[in-house]
Amino acid sequence: MNQKKQLVKNTIIIAIGKLSTQIISYILLPLYTAKLSPSEYGTYDFICTISLFLCPIITLLMEESMFRFLIDAIDKSEAKRIISQTIIYTILGTIIFIPLAVIILNLTTEYTGALIFAFVVFVISNIFIGLSNALARGLSKIKLYSLSNFILGIGTIILNIIFIVLLKAGAEGLLWANSIANICTAIFIFTKLKLWMYIGKFNKKLMKEMIKYSIPLVPNSISWNIINMSDRIILTQMIGSSANGIYAMASKFPNIISVVYGYFYTAWKESAARITKEDNKNKYYNSIYHDTKRLLFSVTICLIAVMPFAFPILINKAYDEAYIYIPIIMIATYYSNLSSYFGGIFSAYKDTKIMGATTIGAAIINLIIDLLLVKFIGIYAACLSTLIADLIVYIYRRNKLKKYIKIKELKWFGPAVILTIVCLAYYTKYMSFIPTPLYWILNIISLAIAIFYSIANNYKLVMPIINKIKGIH
Repeated sequence: MNQKKQLVKNTIIIAIGKLSTQIISYILLPLYTAKLSPSEYGTYDFICTISLFLCPIITLLMEESMFRFLIDAIDKSEAKRIISQTIIYTILGTIIFIPLAVIILNLTTEYTGALIFAFVVFVISNIFIGLSNALARGLSKIKLYSLSNFILGIGTIILNIIFIVLLKAGAEGLLWANSIANICTAIFIFTKLKLWMYIGKFNKKLMKEMIKYSIPLVPNSISWNIINMSDRIILTQMIGSSANGIYAMASKFPNIISVVYGYFYTAWKESAARITKEDNKNKYYNSIYHDTKRLLFSVTICLIAVMPFAFPILINKAYDEAYIYIPIIMIATYYSNLSSYFGGIFSAYKDTKIMGATTIGAAIINLIIDLLLVKFIGIYAACLSTLIADLIVYIYRRNKLKKYIKIKELKWFGPAVILTIVCLAYYTKYMSFIPTPLYWILNIISLAIAIFYSIANNYKLVMPIINKIKGIH
Protein backbone atom coordinates (compact mmCIF):
# COMPACT_ATOMS: atom_id res chain seq x y z
CA MET A 1 0.00 0.00 0.00
CA ASN A 2 1.47 3.38 -0.95
CA GLN A 3 2.01 6.06 1.68
CA LYS A 4 -0.88 8.26 0.58
CA LYS A 5 -3.43 5.44 0.78
CA GLN A 6 -1.99 4.39 4.14
CA LEU A 7 -2.33 7.96 5.42
CA VAL A 8 -5.98 8.09 4.36
CA LYS A 9 -6.69 4.71 5.96
CA ASN A 10 -4.98 5.65 9.24
CA THR A 11 -6.80 8.99 9.37
CA ILE A 12 -10.17 7.26 9.00
CA ILE A 13 -9.36 4.62 11.62
CA ILE A 14 -8.18 7.27 14.10
CA ALA A 15 -11.25 9.43 13.43
CA ILE A 16 -13.62 6.52 14.08
CA GLY A 17 -12.01 5.85 17.47
CA LYS A 18 -11.42 9.43 18.61
CA LEU A 19 -14.81 10.74 17.51
CA SER A 20 -16.36 9.06 20.54
CA THR A 21 -14.17 11.01 22.95
CA GLN A 22 -14.88 14.29 21.13
CA ILE A 23 -18.63 13.73 21.38
CA ILE A 24 -18.41 12.86 25.07
CA SER A 25 -17.75 16.44 26.16
CA TYR A 26 -21.06 17.45 24.59
CA ILE A 27 -23.03 14.41 25.78
CA LEU A 28 -22.01 14.95 29.41
CA LEU A 29 -22.62 18.72 29.58
CA PRO A 30 -26.29 18.36 30.64
CA LEU A 31 -25.17 15.92 33.34
CA TYR A 32 -22.49 18.29 34.61
CA THR A 33 -24.76 21.31 34.73
CA ALA A 34 -27.59 19.38 36.43
CA LYS A 35 -25.54 17.63 39.09
CA LEU A 36 -22.59 19.97 39.72
CA SER A 37 -22.55 23.51 41.08
CA PRO A 38 -20.60 26.13 39.07
CA SER A 39 -17.98 26.07 41.83
CA GLU A 40 -17.54 22.28 41.61
CA TYR A 41 -17.30 22.24 37.83
CA GLY A 42 -14.97 25.27 37.95
CA THR A 43 -12.62 23.35 40.25
CA TYR A 44 -12.60 20.38 37.88
CA ASP A 45 -12.01 22.60 34.82
CA PHE A 46 -9.15 24.40 36.58
CA ILE A 47 -7.48 21.10 37.50
CA CYS A 48 -7.81 19.90 33.88
CA THR A 49 -6.16 23.12 32.70
CA ILE A 50 -3.29 22.72 35.18
CA SER A 51 -2.88 19.11 34.05
CA LEU A 52 -2.40 20.26 30.43
CA PHE A 53 0.58 22.32 31.59
CA LEU A 54 2.04 19.81 34.02
CA CYS A 55 2.08 16.62 31.93
CA PRO A 56 4.55 17.90 29.27
CA ILE A 57 6.81 19.27 32.01
CA ILE A 58 6.78 16.04 34.03
CA THR A 59 7.44 13.73 31.06
CA LEU A 60 9.38 16.16 28.83
CA LEU A 61 7.08 14.65 26.19
CA MET A 62 9.33 11.60 26.08
CA GLU A 63 6.34 9.65 24.78
CA GLU A 64 6.47 11.74 21.59
CA SER A 65 10.20 11.07 21.34
CA MET A 66 9.51 7.35 21.79
CA PHE A 67 6.91 7.45 19.02
CA ARG A 68 9.32 9.11 16.60
CA PHE A 69 12.32 6.91 17.44
CA LEU A 70 10.24 3.72 17.20
CA ILE A 71 9.43 4.55 13.58
CA ASP A 72 13.15 4.26 12.75
CA ALA A 73 13.74 1.17 14.92
CA ILE A 74 15.16 -1.64 12.78
CA ASP A 75 14.36 -4.55 15.12
CA LYS A 76 12.72 -5.51 18.43
CA SER A 77 15.99 -5.09 20.31
CA GLU A 78 16.24 -1.43 19.31
CA ALA A 79 12.53 -0.90 20.02
CA LYS A 80 13.09 -2.36 23.50
CA ARG A 81 15.92 0.13 24.21
CA ILE A 82 13.77 3.07 23.05
CA ILE A 83 10.71 2.07 25.08
CA SER A 84 12.86 1.34 28.16
CA GLN A 85 14.34 4.86 28.20
CA THR A 86 10.85 6.36 27.99
CA ILE A 87 9.52 4.21 30.84
CA ILE A 88 12.56 4.96 33.04
CA TYR A 89 12.32 8.72 32.50
CA THR A 90 8.54 8.80 32.93
CA ILE A 91 8.73 6.89 36.23
CA LEU A 92 11.45 9.22 37.56
CA GLY A 93 9.54 12.33 36.49
CA THR A 94 6.36 11.05 38.12
CA ILE A 95 8.13 10.17 41.39
CA ILE A 96 9.61 13.70 41.56
CA PHE A 97 6.25 15.29 40.69
CA ILE A 98 4.13 13.66 43.43
CA PRO A 99 5.71 15.23 46.57
CA LEU A 100 6.20 18.59 44.84
CA ALA A 101 2.54 18.69 43.80
CA VAL A 102 1.33 17.83 47.30
CA ILE A 103 3.52 20.52 48.90
CA ILE A 104 2.64 23.26 46.39
CA LEU A 105 -1.10 22.56 46.44
CA ASN A 106 -1.14 22.53 50.25
CA LEU A 107 0.60 25.92 50.32
CA THR A 108 -1.23 27.67 47.47
CA THR A 109 -4.79 26.30 47.55
CA GLU A 110 -7.53 25.45 50.02
CA TYR A 111 -8.07 22.01 48.51
CA THR A 112 -8.80 19.17 50.90
CA GLY A 113 -6.39 16.29 51.23
CA ALA A 114 -8.83 14.05 49.34
CA LEU A 115 -9.04 16.49 46.41
CA ILE A 116 -5.25 16.89 46.26
CA PHE A 117 -4.87 13.10 46.18
CA ALA A 118 -7.49 12.86 43.42
CA PHE A 119 -5.62 15.58 41.48
CA VAL A 120 -2.30 13.73 41.71
CA VAL A 121 -3.88 10.47 40.53
CA PHE A 122 -5.60 12.37 37.69
CA VAL A 123 -2.30 13.78 36.41
CA ILE A 124 -0.60 10.37 36.66
CA SER A 125 -3.49 8.77 34.76
CA ASN A 126 -3.06 11.32 31.96
CA ILE A 127 0.64 10.45 31.81
CA PHE A 128 -0.25 6.76 31.56
CA ILE A 129 -2.78 7.19 28.77
CA GLY A 130 -0.42 9.48 26.83
CA LEU A 131 2.39 6.93 27.10
CA SER A 132 0.19 3.99 26.10
CA ASN A 133 -1.27 5.83 23.09
CA ALA A 134 2.19 6.87 21.87
CA LEU A 135 3.40 3.29 22.26
CA ALA A 136 0.50 1.91 20.20
CA ARG A 137 1.12 4.46 17.43
CA GLY A 138 4.91 3.95 17.53
CA LEU A 139 4.47 0.20 17.06
CA SER A 140 2.03 0.91 14.18
CA LYS A 141 -0.94 -0.55 16.07
CA ILE A 142 -3.34 2.08 14.72
CA LYS A 143 -6.45 -0.10 15.12
CA LEU A 144 -5.56 -0.75 18.77
CA TYR A 145 -5.03 2.99 19.26
CA SER A 146 -8.45 3.70 17.76
CA LEU A 147 -10.14 0.93 19.78
CA SER A 148 -8.59 2.19 23.01
CA ASN A 149 -10.00 5.67 22.41
CA PHE A 150 -13.44 4.15 21.90
CA ILE A 151 -13.10 2.13 25.12
CA LEU A 152 -11.92 5.26 26.93
CA GLY A 153 -15.00 7.15 25.72
CA ILE A 154 -17.49 4.51 26.82
CA GLY A 155 -15.71 4.00 30.14
CA THR A 156 -15.72 7.71 30.88
CA ILE A 157 -19.49 7.97 30.31
CA ILE A 158 -20.28 5.01 32.58
CA LEU A 159 -17.92 6.10 35.36
CA ASN A 160 -19.14 9.71 35.27
CA ILE A 161 -22.72 8.52 35.74
CA ILE A 162 -21.65 6.29 38.66
CA PHE A 163 -19.59 8.94 40.45
CA ILE A 164 -21.77 11.98 39.78
CA VAL A 165 -25.33 10.62 39.73
CA LEU A 166 -25.14 7.60 42.04
CA LEU A 167 -22.33 8.56 44.43
CA LYS A 168 -22.82 12.37 44.13
CA ALA A 169 -19.06 12.81 44.49
CA GLY A 170 -18.81 16.26 42.84
CA ALA A 171 -15.49 17.49 41.43
CA GLU A 172 -13.59 14.66 43.10
CA GLY A 173 -15.94 12.21 41.41
CA LEU A 174 -15.18 13.69 37.99
CA LEU A 175 -11.47 13.36 38.63
CA TRP A 176 -11.77 9.77 39.81
CA ALA A 177 -14.05 8.79 36.92
CA ASN A 178 -11.60 10.12 34.34
CA SER A 179 -8.57 8.75 36.20
CA ILE A 180 -9.99 5.22 36.40
CA ALA A 181 -11.01 5.32 32.72
CA ASN A 182 -7.51 6.51 31.73
CA ILE A 183 -5.67 3.93 33.84
CA CYS A 184 -7.87 0.99 32.77
CA THR A 185 -7.50 1.92 29.10
CA ALA A 186 -3.72 2.30 29.49
CA ILE A 187 -3.49 -1.13 31.18
CA PHE A 188 -5.54 -2.60 28.32
CA ILE A 189 -3.07 -1.21 25.75
CA PHE A 190 0.01 -2.24 27.75
CA THR A 191 -1.39 -5.77 28.10
CA LYS A 192 -2.27 -6.11 24.41
CA LEU A 193 1.22 -4.92 23.45
CA LYS A 194 2.90 -7.08 26.14
CA LEU A 195 4.79 -4.12 27.55
CA TRP A 196 6.87 -6.33 29.87
CA MET A 197 8.69 -7.67 26.81
CA TYR A 198 10.05 -4.17 26.08
CA ILE A 199 11.44 -3.32 29.53
CA GLY A 200 15.23 -3.18 29.56
CA LYS A 201 18.27 -1.32 30.88
CA PHE A 202 19.19 2.35 31.05
CA ASN A 203 21.10 3.57 27.98
CA LYS A 204 22.77 6.94 28.61
CA LYS A 205 23.53 7.75 24.96
CA LEU A 206 20.05 6.92 23.70
CA MET A 207 18.42 8.72 26.62
CA LYS A 208 20.33 11.92 25.71
CA GLU A 209 19.29 11.64 22.06
CA MET A 210 15.64 11.17 22.96
CA ILE A 211 15.65 14.04 25.47
CA LYS A 212 17.37 16.27 22.89
CA TYR A 213 14.47 15.54 20.54
CA SER A 214 11.69 15.98 23.10
CA ILE A 215 12.79 19.07 25.07
CA PRO A 216 11.91 21.60 22.31
CA LEU A 217 8.44 20.01 22.10
CA VAL A 218 7.68 21.08 25.68
CA PRO A 219 7.67 24.86 25.05
CA ASN A 220 5.88 24.12 21.78
CA SER A 221 3.10 22.33 23.65
CA ILE A 222 2.89 24.84 26.48
CA SER A 223 3.08 27.88 24.18
CA TRP A 224 0.03 26.77 22.17
CA ASN A 225 -1.86 26.52 25.46
CA ILE A 226 -0.62 29.98 26.44
CA ILE A 227 -1.83 31.40 23.11
CA ASN A 228 -5.26 29.89 23.67
CA MET A 229 -5.48 30.97 27.31
CA SER A 230 -3.86 34.43 27.25
CA ASP A 231 -6.69 35.91 25.16
CA ARG A 232 -9.27 34.71 27.68
CA ILE A 233 -7.30 35.81 30.74
CA ILE A 234 -6.67 39.32 29.37
CA LEU A 235 -10.28 39.75 28.23
CA THR A 236 -11.55 38.67 31.65
CA GLN A 237 -9.15 40.90 33.57
CA MET A 238 -9.32 44.02 31.38
CA ILE A 239 -12.91 43.96 30.08
CA GLY A 240 -14.87 41.40 32.06
CA SER A 241 -16.07 37.82 32.13
CA SER A 242 -18.89 38.59 29.68
CA ALA A 243 -16.32 39.54 27.00
CA ASN A 244 -14.54 36.26 27.61
CA GLY A 245 -17.88 34.46 27.27
CA ILE A 246 -18.52 36.11 23.90
CA TYR A 247 -15.02 35.26 22.67
CA ALA A 248 -15.28 31.67 23.92
CA MET A 249 -18.58 31.25 22.06
CA ALA A 250 -17.09 32.72 18.88
CA SER A 251 -14.24 30.20 19.16
CA LYS A 252 -16.48 27.14 19.40
CA PHE A 253 -17.22 26.95 15.68
CA PRO A 254 -13.60 27.42 14.47
CA ASN A 255 -12.65 24.62 16.88
CA ILE A 256 -14.53 22.25 14.55
CA ILE A 257 -11.75 22.81 12.00
CA SER A 258 -9.10 21.84 14.54
CA VAL A 259 -11.01 18.74 15.63
CA VAL A 260 -11.35 17.51 12.04
CA TYR A 261 -7.71 18.33 11.29
CA GLY A 262 -6.58 16.61 14.50
CA TYR A 263 -7.61 13.20 13.15
CA PHE A 264 -5.40 13.73 10.12
CA TYR A 265 -2.47 15.18 12.08
CA THR A 266 -2.21 12.15 14.38
CA ALA A 267 -1.79 9.92 11.32
CA TRP A 268 0.33 12.50 9.49
CA LYS A 269 3.14 12.54 12.08
CA GLU A 270 3.79 8.85 11.46
CA SER A 271 3.45 9.10 7.68
CA ALA A 272 5.77 12.14 7.51
CA ALA A 273 8.46 10.28 9.44
CA ARG A 274 8.26 7.08 7.37
CA ILE A 275 8.74 8.89 4.06
CA THR A 276 11.94 10.81 4.97
CA LYS A 277 14.21 8.16 3.44
CA GLU A 278 12.22 7.78 0.21
CA ASP A 279 13.41 9.26 -3.09
CA ASN A 280 9.97 10.75 -3.87
CA LYS A 281 9.60 12.49 -0.50
CA ASN A 282 9.50 16.02 -1.98
CA LYS A 283 6.65 15.06 -4.32
CA TYR A 284 4.82 13.27 -1.50
CA TYR A 285 5.08 16.16 0.99
CA ASN A 286 3.88 18.64 -1.64
CA SER A 287 0.99 16.39 -2.70
CA ILE A 288 -0.27 15.98 0.88
CA TYR A 289 0.26 19.70 1.57
CA HIS A 290 -1.85 20.67 -1.44
CA ASP A 291 -4.60 18.22 -0.48
CA THR A 292 -4.54 19.43 3.12
CA LYS A 293 -4.61 23.08 2.13
CA ARG A 294 -7.53 22.60 -0.27
CA LEU A 295 -9.53 20.61 2.24
CA LEU A 296 -8.87 22.98 5.16
CA PHE A 297 -9.74 25.98 3.02
CA SER A 298 -12.97 24.32 1.89
CA VAL A 299 -13.98 23.48 5.46
CA THR A 300 -13.20 27.08 6.47
CA ILE A 301 -15.27 28.80 3.76
CA CYS A 302 -18.17 26.35 4.13
CA LEU A 303 -18.31 26.94 7.90
CA ILE A 304 -18.26 30.71 7.40
CA ALA A 305 -20.95 30.47 4.72
CA VAL A 306 -23.23 28.27 6.85
CA MET A 307 -22.93 30.43 10.00
CA PRO A 308 -25.65 32.96 9.00
CA PHE A 309 -28.11 30.03 9.03
CA ALA A 310 -26.70 27.94 11.90
CA PHE A 311 -25.77 30.68 14.38
CA PRO A 312 -29.32 31.98 15.09
CA ILE A 313 -30.55 28.40 15.62
CA LEU A 314 -27.72 27.17 17.86
CA ILE A 315 -26.78 30.27 19.85
CA ASN A 316 -28.82 32.28 22.34
CA LYS A 317 -29.43 35.96 21.46
CA ALA A 318 -27.36 37.00 24.47
CA TYR A 319 -24.31 35.91 22.48
CA ASP A 320 -25.20 37.69 19.21
CA GLU A 321 -22.02 39.76 19.37
CA ALA A 322 -19.95 36.58 18.91
CA TYR A 323 -21.15 36.37 15.29
CA ILE A 324 -18.96 39.23 14.12
CA TYR A 325 -15.71 37.61 15.30
CA ILE A 326 -16.16 34.09 13.90
CA PRO A 327 -14.59 34.54 10.40
CA ILE A 328 -11.43 36.11 11.86
CA ILE A 329 -10.92 33.22 14.28
CA MET A 330 -11.70 30.67 11.54
CA ILE A 331 -9.03 32.09 9.25
CA ALA A 332 -6.56 32.10 12.17
CA THR A 333 -7.38 28.43 12.82
CA TYR A 334 -6.81 27.65 9.14
CA TYR A 335 -3.24 29.01 9.30
CA SER A 336 -2.61 27.38 12.68
CA ASN A 337 -3.41 23.95 11.26
CA LEU A 338 -1.28 24.52 8.15
CA SER A 339 1.68 25.47 10.34
CA SER A 340 1.19 22.26 12.33
CA TYR A 341 1.42 20.36 9.02
CA PHE A 342 4.92 21.81 8.64
CA GLY A 343 5.54 20.88 12.27
CA GLY A 344 4.90 17.24 11.35
CA ILE A 345 7.72 17.42 8.79
CA PHE A 346 10.12 19.08 11.25
CA SER A 347 9.32 16.28 13.73
CA ALA A 348 9.96 13.72 11.00
CA TYR A 349 13.48 15.12 10.55
CA LYS A 350 13.90 15.34 14.36
CA ASP A 351 14.33 19.12 14.10
CA THR A 352 12.02 20.07 16.96
CA LYS A 353 13.89 23.23 17.97
CA ILE A 354 12.16 25.24 15.25
CA MET A 355 8.77 24.17 16.58
CA GLY A 356 9.48 25.31 20.12
CA ALA A 357 11.04 28.59 18.98
CA THR A 358 8.16 29.54 16.68
CA THR A 359 5.40 28.82 19.19
CA ILE A 360 7.21 30.73 21.95
CA GLY A 361 7.53 33.65 19.53
CA ALA A 362 3.86 33.37 18.61
CA ALA A 363 2.83 33.35 22.28
CA ILE A 364 4.86 36.52 22.92
CA ILE A 365 3.43 38.27 19.82
CA ASN A 366 -0.10 37.23 20.80
CA LEU A 367 0.36 38.59 24.33
CA ILE A 368 1.87 41.93 23.21
CA ILE A 369 -0.90 42.63 20.68
CA ASP A 370 -3.54 41.74 23.26
CA LEU A 371 -2.09 44.10 25.85
CA LEU A 372 -1.60 46.96 23.36
CA LEU A 373 -5.00 46.84 21.66
CA VAL A 374 -7.54 45.33 24.04
CA LYS A 375 -8.43 48.72 25.61
CA PHE A 376 -9.03 50.24 22.17
CA ILE A 377 -10.77 47.51 20.16
CA GLY A 378 -11.86 45.06 22.85
CA ILE A 379 -12.54 41.49 21.70
CA TYR A 380 -11.16 42.29 18.24
CA ALA A 381 -7.71 42.44 19.90
CA ALA A 382 -7.94 38.79 20.91
CA CYS A 383 -9.11 37.77 17.43
CA LEU A 384 -6.46 39.78 15.57
CA SER A 385 -3.62 38.77 17.92
CA THR A 386 -4.44 35.10 17.31
CA LEU A 387 -4.67 35.60 13.54
CA ILE A 388 -1.39 37.55 13.32
CA ALA A 389 0.49 35.10 15.57
CA ASP A 390 -0.74 32.05 13.62
CA LEU A 391 0.03 33.69 10.27
CA ILE A 392 3.58 34.57 11.34
CA VAL A 393 4.22 30.98 12.53
CA TYR A 394 2.89 29.63 9.23
CA ILE A 395 5.09 31.91 7.08
CA TYR A 396 8.20 31.40 9.20
CA ARG A 397 7.91 27.61 9.31
CA ARG A 398 7.24 27.45 5.56
CA ASN A 399 10.42 29.40 4.87
CA LYS A 400 12.49 27.31 7.30
CA LEU A 401 11.21 24.14 5.63
CA LYS A 402 13.39 24.92 2.59
CA LYS A 403 16.19 23.26 4.55
CA TYR A 404 14.52 19.89 3.90
CA ILE A 405 12.06 20.23 1.03
CA LYS A 406 10.82 22.83 -1.41
CA ILE A 407 7.12 23.60 -0.97
CA LYS A 408 5.29 24.64 -4.12
CA GLU A 409 2.34 26.91 -3.40
CA LEU A 410 -1.04 26.64 -5.07
CA LYS A 411 -2.50 29.56 -7.00
CA TRP A 412 -3.97 31.98 -4.47
CA PHE A 413 -6.11 34.35 -6.56
CA GLY A 414 -9.13 32.05 -6.96
CA PRO A 415 -9.37 31.09 -3.27
CA ALA A 416 -8.90 34.76 -2.28
CA VAL A 417 -11.87 35.76 -4.45
CA ILE A 418 -14.05 32.98 -3.01
CA LEU A 419 -13.12 33.92 0.58
CA THR A 420 -13.87 37.59 -0.14
CA ILE A 421 -17.32 36.76 -1.58
CA VAL A 422 -18.20 34.53 1.40
CA CYS A 423 -17.05 37.11 3.97
CA LEU A 424 -18.80 40.01 2.23
CA ALA A 425 -22.08 38.07 2.22
CA TYR A 426 -21.51 37.15 5.87
CA TYR A 427 -21.02 40.75 6.98
CA THR A 428 -23.99 42.18 5.04
CA LYS A 429 -25.80 41.64 8.35
CA TYR A 430 -24.12 44.84 9.57
CA MET A 431 -24.81 46.85 6.40
CA SER A 432 -27.94 48.87 7.16
CA PHE A 433 -28.60 49.61 3.47
CA ILE A 434 -29.00 45.87 2.73
CA PRO A 435 -32.65 44.79 3.29
CA THR A 436 -33.20 41.54 5.19
CA PRO A 437 -34.55 39.52 2.20
CA LEU A 438 -31.47 40.49 0.16
CA TYR A 439 -29.23 39.51 3.07
CA TRP A 440 -30.65 35.97 3.04
CA ILE A 441 -30.48 35.71 -0.76
CA LEU A 442 -26.83 36.79 -0.77
CA ASN A 443 -25.93 34.25 1.92
CA ILE A 444 -27.77 31.45 0.12
CA ILE A 445 -25.75 32.27 -3.01
CA SER A 446 -22.57 32.47 -0.90
CA LEU A 447 -23.23 29.02 0.64
CA ALA A 448 -23.95 27.53 -2.79
CA ILE A 449 -20.70 28.96 -4.17
CA ALA A 450 -18.71 27.64 -1.17
CA ILE A 451 -20.18 24.14 -1.47
CA PHE A 452 -19.75 23.97 -5.25
CA TYR A 453 -16.16 25.25 -5.05
CA SER A 454 -15.31 22.79 -2.27
CA ILE A 455 -16.72 19.77 -4.10
CA ALA A 456 -15.03 20.70 -7.37
CA ASN A 457 -11.72 21.42 -5.65
CA ASN A 458 -11.60 18.27 -3.52
CA TYR A 459 -13.35 15.69 -5.69
CA LYS A 460 -10.20 13.66 -6.37
CA LEU A 461 -9.35 13.63 -2.66
CA VAL A 462 -12.80 12.97 -1.21
CA MET A 463 -13.92 10.11 -3.47
CA PRO A 464 -11.08 7.73 -2.45
CA ILE A 465 -11.83 8.53 1.21
CA ILE A 466 -15.53 7.71 0.73
CA ASN A 467 -14.59 4.46 -1.02
CA LYS A 468 -12.16 3.64 1.78
CA ILE A 469 -14.88 4.17 4.42
CA LYS A 470 -17.17 1.84 2.48
CA GLY A 471 -14.33 -0.70 2.40
CA ILE A 472 -13.83 -0.53 6.18
CA HIS A 473 -17.52 -1.19 6.81
